[in-house]
Amino acid sequence: MHLINPSWYAHRQSRSTLCAALEGDTQADVVIIGGGLTGLSAALTLVEASQQVVLLEADRIGSQASGRNGGQALQGLAASMSTVEAAVGLPAAQAIWAMSREALALLKSRVVQYQIECGLSTSGYVYAAAHRGQLAELAQWQADAASRYDYPDLQLLDHHALQHHVRSDAYMGGLFDPHEAHLDPLAYTLGLRDAALAAGARCHEQSAVTGWVREGSAWRVQTDKGSVLAKQLLLAVNAGIGKLAPSLARYFLPVESFIVATEGLGADRARALMPSGAAVADCHRVLNYFRISDDQRLLFGGRASGTATDRAADTRARMLAVFPTLADVAIEHAWGGEVDVTPHKLPHFGRLDEGIYFAQGFSGHGLALTGLAGKLVAEAMQGRPERFDQFAALPQHRLPTHLPGFTRTAITLGMAWFQLRDWIDAHWYRD
Repeated sequence: MHLINPSWYAHRQSRSTLCAALEGDTQADVVIIGGGLTGLSAALTLVEASQQVVLLEADRIGSQASGRNGGQALQGLAASMSTVEAAVGLPAAQAIWAMSREALALLKSRVVQYQIECGLSTSGYVYAAAHRGQLAELAQWQADAASRYDYPDLQLLDHHALQHHVRSDAYMGGLFDPHEAHLDPLAYTLGLRDAALAAGARCHEQSAVTGWVREGSAWRVQTDKGSVLAKQLLLAVNAGIGKLAPSLARYFLPVESFIVATEGLGADRARALMPSGAAVADCHRVLNYFRISDDQRLLFGGRASGTATDRAADTRARMLAVFPTLADVAIEHAWGGEVDVTPHKLPHFGRLDEGIYFAQGFSGHGLALTGLAGKLVAEAMQGRPERFDQFAALPQHRLPTHLPGFTRTAITLGMAWFQLRDWIDAHWYRD
C-alpha cells in the first residue's frame, strides 16, 4: 500500500513536464504565489484578458490540496447557507449562493473548453443522513433552497430512494443534488495549468517565494534564484501561508484530511455499491465522503489523525462501517493533506496591502469555489472588485495560532468534541 505520497491521482499521472524554476529578474503585471486551483484560475483569467502573469510554485503544480482532495465539485460553501445568511443577511447570501453555482458551472465549462481529461462525472451528489435529526436538517435546506435561493432542484430521499445512489444500512435517507459532480482533481489542475501556459502565463515550479518588498508603486517578489517585479500580487497558498504571511495563518486551522483508494472493484461490484455513480458525503460533523472513480475503485475519505498507518487503518474501518462487504478488498493507496478550516467554515478573501490579494479558508469545499475565487481576484485586479468584495465581507475570527501548541491542541480537542456531538446525536435520534 502506498502511504501519503504519491496520491492515487499522482500515481496514475505521467508528470514528466516540469516548469523551470525562476532564475534571474523579470517583470509582469501580476505575480501569483501558489500553483493550485485559485492561482491557476486567476492566471488563466488574467492572461486571457491580455495581462502578463508569472506564477510561482514552491513544489509542483497541484502538489497540495488542489491535487490531493476527494474530487467532489459542489455548490455552496463549507458553511451552511443559514450560517452565511446570519452573517451577512439574505440578499448578500443569495448573491453568494448564485456565485457558488457559477463556480460549478465554470469548472464544467473549463473541462469542455480546454478538453481536460479528468474523469468528470455529472451524476450528481448525495448528502446522506444517518439519523432523523440530520434528515430534518436536509429537508429544511431543501425547502429554503427552493423558497429563498431560487433552487428547487434538490430531491429529498427516503431510505428506499437512497438505495438508488448508495446501498448501505449506515444511512436512513438523504438529499440529492443532480447538478454537482466529481472528477480527478490533479488531472483537472494540470489541465488548467496547460490552458494557462497555452494562453501565455509563465509558470515556475520549484520556486519558493522568500518574501516581497515595495519598489515604488510595485512589489518585488523574491525567490532564492530570482525575482519578479509587478504591480499586483495574489497569495494563493492556503494552508501553507504561515511562513509568508503569518497574520493570515491566524484565521484558520490546518486540519488533516485523509483518503484511501481500494483496488479496482470491477463495474458490477462498484455499481452494486453506488448504482447511480453519484458521489456521497454524510452529514456528520466529522464527515465521511466517498465516490467510485472512473476506473471502478472506491475512494473513501474524511478527517483523520495519528500516524500515516493509523490514519489509513482508521479510514478503512470507517469505510467498512459503511460498506461491510468490502472486508475482502485491498487498499492500494492512502494519502492525506491539510485543509485550511476557518472557525465558521466561511472562506476568507481580502487584501493584505495595496495591490496584494489573498483567498484562503475554503474549509474542504474548494474544488469548484477556488476556480471562482481566482476569477474574482482577476476581476478585482482589473478594476471590478464588487464581487470579490462580497466574499471579503464575510466575517472572520482570528485564532491564537501563534501560541505554542495551540494548533495541535485545538485540532485534537475540536475533533474529539465534534465526534462526541455526532455520537450524542446518533443516540438521541435513535428510533
